[in-house]
Amino acid sequence: MKLNELRENEGATKSRKRVGRGIGSGSGKTGGRGVKGQKSRSGVAIKGYEGGQMPLYRRLPKRGFTNLFGSDYNEVSLARLQQAIDAKKLDDKATIDVDALVKAGVLRRAKDGVRVLGDGELKSKVSIEVAGASKSAVEKIEKAGGSIKLLVAPKAAE
Repeated sequence: MKLNELRENEGATKSRKRVGRGIGSGSGKTGGRGVKGQKSRSGVAIKGYEGGQMPLYRRLPKRGFTNLFGSDYNEVSLARLQQAIDAKKLDDKATIDVDALVKAGVLRRAKDGVRVLGDGELKSKVSIEVAGASKSAVEKIEKAGGSIKLLVAPKAAE
């Protein structure tokens, strides 16, 4: 085989539509855009326009908002931690923090921090350093003989 004999597989590339190249081409003259009007020209921006009628997106009620200052935490259950410890992905002697969880494959990526939830049981005595934890998770960790350090101070109950 020579370099000049190299070809794409049959059907791998599709030739582009050459618009506006004479009426014999099938897409000449108006170039597939119909005739006249705003839509036949370039730079059209009329999505959602309903001919002067109030558009649907303005007729429907709006609800809620996006909190710009909100935190997006990764949530990890005690059962998932125990599963990783049993599989020897997490070292129960070392401190378990965000980096350790990502390295072990428990989390794909760290968001604004990790919050431990109390689902499941924890058998190992572990030292955990995370942004937050539920009350049940803290109880279960301390019951197993471990310790937990919260990096973000919990909000006072009102």
